[in-house]
Amino acid sequence: MPATIRVVDSHTEGEPTRVVVDGWPQPQGATMAERRDDLRARYDDLRRAVVCEPRGHDAIVGALLTPPVHPGSVAGIVFFNNGTYLGMCGHGLIGVVRTLEHLGRLSPCVARFDTPVGTVRAELSADGTVTIENVPSHLHARDVVVEVRGYGAVRGDVAWGGNWFFITHADAVPVDMAHLAELNRFTHAIQDAITAQGVTGADGGEIDHIEISAAPTRPDADGLNFVLCSGGEYDRSPCGTGTSATMAALHARGKLALGQEWRQEGIAGGLFTGWLTAGADGTVVPHVRGTAFITSEATLHFDPRDPFRDGIPTAVAQRT
Repeated sequence: MPATIRVVDSHTEGEPTRVVVDGWPQPQGATMAERRDDLRARYDDLRRAVVCEPRGHDAIVGALLTPPVHPGSVAGIVFFNNGTYLGMCGHGLIGVVRTLEHLGRLSPCVARFDTPVGTVRAELSADGTVTIENVPSHLHARDVVVEVRGYGAVRGDVAWGGNWFFITHADAVPVDMAHLAELNRFTHAIQDAITAQGVTGADGGEIDHIEISAAPTRPDADGLNFVLCSGGEYDRSPCGTGTSATMAALHARGKLALGQEWRQEGIAGGLFTGWLTAGADGTVVPHVRGTAFITSEATLHFDPRDPFRDGIPTAVAQRT
């Protein structure tokens, strides 16, 4: 455990990102997936210490910058939260780009970043908006029905957007801030049902994000979502990988054309604007635009006498 770690905090449409800029030992590995696995094996105490209480809170998504693994990339990134590690993180990438701009390491341009699920691109505009080009996304299975304790049969789609999502239009709970507790209970129940009933993504990929889609409340939005993240906390933003998965599912159903804008409203009221372009071998590539704002710079201290030096693990973190 290092004595200190320096971080820069931001929020993207309300969802926090904590970028580690100094002090964390670099993970080993020739690929970003290997580096993520090395973090899990050797530095999981640091994950908890950096994003969990008492230095953080359950909604924070951390981002560790590493040297790139591919020529032409600016950096590698491993994203993590209070419970686990992420394949990709859309709001987090927007936060990383604005953080690098804040530190004077990036000017308006198109930059490439390596992640455990592939290389992504981000365009920083002069007005501060960031447009990410995500990994190819797709609908894996449609109209999957799971029996959810207390709610009955729930139908949804399994889609990939850099993480695996179960996307449903179930209306058992109103999708608004007044019903956060009920939405958390509902989506946790869906997550438990998916796990118990063996529903997975391709090659047994764990579905660890649950998305409830509903009609928007903003006049400039096409849809509203509530997303339960892999750490058991809800996403304040419209969720970049969730927006990617949603657009891929809509396209597969013939409801979203290539190049057509999809404006995704988040539960807290933020907005992402997305669209799809054609990728290789018939794939579709999501593009998502949003804005992040720097909220603080901090040096985290880890006193060896501190009984909570390694953070306070959440119930979800303990379970995983």
